[in-house]
Amino acid sequence: MPLRFTLRQLEYFVAVGEMGSIALAAEKVNVSSPSISAAISQLEKEFGIPLFVRQHAQGLSLTQAGRQMLDQVRVVLREANIVLDLAGDISGEVRGALHIGCLVTFAQLVLPSLRRRFQAGFPEVRVRQSELNQAEIFSALRRAEIDVALTYDLQLPADLIFESLLELPPYVIVDVAHPLVGADEVTVADLADFPMVLLDLPYSSEYFLSFFAAAGITPNVAERTRDMAVMRSLVANGFGFSIANVPLTSNQSPDGKPLCYIPMRGAVRPMRMGLLMPTDAEQSSVIRAFVGHCKSDDQARAFPGFGPMQGPTARS
Repeated sequence: MPLRFTLRQLEYFVAVGEMGSIALAAEKVNVSSPSISAAISQLEKEFGIPLFVRQHAQGLSLTQAGRQMLDQVRVVLREANIVLDLAGDISGEVRGALHIGCLVTFAQLVLPSLRRRFQAGFPEVRVRQSELNQAEIFSALRRAEIDVALTYDLQLPADLIFESLLELPPYVIVDVAHPLVGADEVTVADLADFPMVLLDLPYSSEYFLSFFAAAGITPNVAERTRDMAVMRSLVANGFGFSIANVPLTSNQSPDGKPLCYIPMRGAVRPMRMGLLMPTDAEQSSVIRAFVGHCKSDDQARAFPGFGPMQGPTARS
């Protein structure tokens, strides 16, 4: 019996199942809402079961059958991508889908330019991106919602592979009136008596606080935020110092006030930026191509303000 549905319709079904809304799914896959609606109707007709419960005020929710189908359709789409990768390997072309995750703290600095050059070199690859925190990256990779992620080596699980690209030492951010302005470098002990603005993201906050724990010091955390831009503005307005690893391209906060950056010294571990992926990622020609692109691309262009990693590449 011939199939009367397409992989594209299955992709639309997954998008609606994940977003809970035809309008949001249409934005995610960049097609019109009527196209999504028609695809869902066709699938329900072909399968002979309702996939969603329509709730006008609350969008769409998966039926029990829809949830079971969603899990299986994800498997089908993954297998279809493997077939495309195999065809690319045989033909010598790199083509197919690639969903890149990126840690939200540096996505705006790295991913758009890196992605643009990759797509220029591999025009047959369909790329999507998502900005996530570290915990979300782990979960998305394990559920195969993303294929590879640019992130830090923060509490990496053993079931994923990390390919290091850059090493980033920590530094302190202060406002121009802070007593530490003018110091060539600072230690954790130098910071003990000052209020701190903590970038309170999963795993990142533990990393920053570990500097103080190792020195037996309790930091004076006066403010917490999950947004890098808000953190910089709080610092610039005198609410406290903060710590970061991402090289900033401006010495001003988002609200236009000046900032000062001071290197840290002592027992403060640098973070490594790299690519996190499943253990079977290298079976995919598309992922192999992206990894190769990230490792060979001119770092001054791909990672503006980021210095090259010192020492051997790490893998865990």
